[in-house]
Amino acid sequence: MYRYLLATTAIPVALMAAPAVAQNAGEGVGPNAGGDEAEIVVVGEGLEPTPAEPAYAATELDREQIVSAPSGRIEDVLSSVAGFQQFRRSDSRSSNPSAQGVTLRALGGNATSRALVLLDGVPMADPFFGYIPLTALAPERLGNIRVTRGGGSGPFGAGALAGTIELQSADAATLSPVSGSLLVNDRGETEASAALTQKLGAGFVTVSGRWDRGQGFFTTPEDQRAAITSRAEFESRSAQIRAVVPVSDTLELQARGLVFDDHRTLRFDGADSTSSGQDASIRLVGRGDWQFDALAYVQARNFSNVVISSTRFVRVLDQRNTPSTGVGGKLELRPPVGPNHVLKIGTDYRRSSGELQEEAYSAFTGNLRSRRRAGGANSDLGFFIEDDWSIGRLVLTGGLRADRTTITDGFYLERQADDSISRDDTYEDRSDWTVTYRAGALYRASDALALRAAAYSGLRLPTLNELYRPFVIFPLVTEANAELDVEKLEGFEAGFDLTPREGVSFSLTAFENRVEGAIANVTLAANLRQRQNLDAIKARGIEAGAEVELGQFRFNGSLAYTDAEVEGTGFASTLSSNRPPQTPEWAGSATLAWLPADGWQLAATVRHIGAQFESDQETDRLPAATTLGAFAEVPLGGEFSLVLRGENLTGETIVTRNAGGVLDLGAPRTVWAGIRFGY
Repeated sequence: MYRYLLATTAIPVALMAAPAVAQNAGEGVGPNAGGDEAEIVVVGEGLEPTPAEPAYAATELDREQIVSAPSGRIEDVLSSVAGFQQFRRSDSRSSNPSAQGVTLRALGGNATSRALVLLDGVPMADPFFGYIPLTALAPERLGNIRVTRGGGSGPFGAGALAGTIELQSADAATLSPVSGSLLVNDRGETEASAALTQKLGAGFVTVSGRWDRGQGFFTTPEDQRAAITSRAEFESRSAQIRAVVPVSDTLELQARGLVFDDHRTLRFDGADSTSSGQDASIRLVGRGDWQFDALAYVQARNFSNVVISSTRFVRVLDQRNTPSTGVGGKLELRPPVGPNHVLKIGTDYRRSSGELQEEAYSAFTGNLRSRRRAGGANSDLGFFIEDDWSIGRLVLTGGLRADRTTITDGFYLERQADDSISRDDTYEDRSDWTVTYRAGALYRASDALALRAAAYSGLRLPTLNELYRPFVIFPLVTEANAELDVEKLEGFEAGFDLTPREGVSFSLTAFENRVEGAIANVTLAANLRQRQNLDAIKARGIEAGAEVELGQFRFNGSLAYTDAEVEGTGFASTLSSNRPPQTPEWAGSATLAWLPADGWQLAATVRHIGAQFESDQETDRLPAATTLGAFAEVPLGGEFSLVLRGENLTGETIVTRNAGGVLDLGAPRTVWAGIRFGY
């Protein structure tokens, strides 16, 4: 995989050399070289949002919001968006990586993401599990974030069941030539990051890295600890190189390579998990009369996990290796069709392949019981078309998407300790076509008021993990299900955006979404569950947002209310009218910042997440939790500043898991202090 990263880096550097040398020699760049030279502006992003994008409920976060989260982690940043939800309340220091699924609008899930997460246009979900590698997404590398709720039918629309989270890397105009930070907290844990940005001609290259490490905290309540109980120790490292170069005055080449490695220990000594990855992508963006966005990427990922019995405190499962590969790309074309239309046509492709390799051990003797391997491949080939039509103050938009999905090469092989085969299953290849749509309208009733409405559908393929990998949180066993079908969404929404004066804006959206065939872990017996397609999960609710800038003060707030319920038959019939697991009714966030002078910032953030249930049976409850966080930045002179951060300053008890009264807890009160340079 490293050869892909080297190749990805070498291409833009070579292309940069020509314009850089030409400029130094006074030869100019572009069609007017030698005369009145046309300035080449490097953007480093994809194509501009179309006029109808605001028709779909969207929230944007700027860099100031991104780099001032109390925990310094991307999931904390996104938690300020109404409707954003992780599968569990734990952050990416104290959860199993495979539980890092994200969704929007309380659509629930089973740790697989129902929201599409893009970094510079590239899908970031793990090819095997569908979780998001949160520790690899360092906030300080980002320039802006755009969150669009509701099903997607544009590029990579398959998978955007609950919406799309677009992360955009910061460019050379945002980043200093040299920047970095070093912080330490009251437990002696450290967070270090650094970045070098070099302009080369009209382009730039950025090299960045981050290293987080710490002893962690006890996720187990004191009265439930044993001699083997461990702190949630963690260490994560990531590095990224990104290059952007203008090929001409309307053509831009972008390339990125990302490597990351993450180690965690959860609950017990020896209960170690790891996740790692090597990603590379290349993108060509044309901003001429015929605009286009062409992208290709490759990902190599791996995961391991050791399960310790919570009753006998011995190893019962070693998920030692889960290699997976993701490849894909897209081509989006916007032909010139007149000043009142923006037409998008294109295609995209994604393929995921991988397998698990694990050993099961006896909880009584410690001897090997069996060896297992399972896996397969999924793919999605999509074609889409969408048009925005501007008619005065009214913008109409509509699009169709057709997806050919395949589930192939599925297998499950189990050998006993003596190497005899106890199970050898192969599964029939499947393929299907699905057509989805989205349509919306935006009417600017005045300069201050915009009314919007939208309807949409979407789909999500089951992941390889859901299809083929059983797992154990001892003594609870969750079986895979190779017969799972795709999830399909139908939804609609309506709302308004109000801007009564400069620096003041409010938004309100009412929505109803229904996920047919929603995949969930369905209880079959006391200690046995299986992944199954439910009839549906239905969610309806209201999302509100507010942004106010008055002089030196800035307020950002969001609030989400969601009434969600399961519709089920068969084994799942007992779940009908239950709330989906891990789905709160209320969630909200409010941040008040004071910026008294250039470079100064003092901010406090209150977050609330309502009560929710651990399981589909509504038997184990996670109480509501309200936390207080803080952030302060004080200039010290030159490019240096002092940074102070506080997490959960009131010491709220945050229950993140409740398995029959056996609890896991979230981050306790934590205080950070350190230095920033060049931010």
